[in-house]
Amino acid sequence: MKITNKKSALNTQKIVTFLLSAAVLLLLVSSIHLTNNKWKIENSDKLKSKNFLKKMEILIGSNTFSVSLNDSKTAEEFLKILPLKVEMKDLNQNEKYYLLPKNLPSDAYNPVTIHKGDLMLWGPNTLVIFYKTFSTSYSYTKIGKIDDPSGLAEALGAGNCSITFQSID
Repeated sequence: MKITNKKSALNTQKIVTFLLSAAVLLLLVSSIHLTNNKWKIENSDKLKSKNFLKKMEILIGSNTFSVSLNDSKTAEEFLKILPLKVEMKDLNQNEKYYLLPKNLPSDAYNPVTIHKGDLMLWGPNTLVIFYKTFSTSYSYTKIGKIDDPSGLAEALGAGNCSITFQSID
């Protein structure tokens, strides 16, 4: 009878040890999952727009588009080179780009999704206006966003186009 009680006690101890180990493992996995989700949420917030404080305009033919600029060093430096009239080239039938005459400060990140109306910087000196929404694996520095991008693709048309960027006083 004593042997059975020792075996029973030993089995109970093994079960308790197993359950405690499983509980600790579950807590660790939950902690990692929560930490990853917190990282995703924090970075998702960073990837979304920063505070918009300043405005500017983009003139394309007879169309005027109002742009809200990010509260960033990049946007601040971009405003300093305005007004700027440029011939932008089409790329991939979803964006127009122009090589700026000087580098701007950049804080590139992968936005995962580009939105129609995004005004961004690729590298330190390539200004980009996106006229379609799509997924991307590239990194950009956000300068701002066109407030109402409806009609943007039509205004830009196919191929290269002349665009004027100007500040609003």
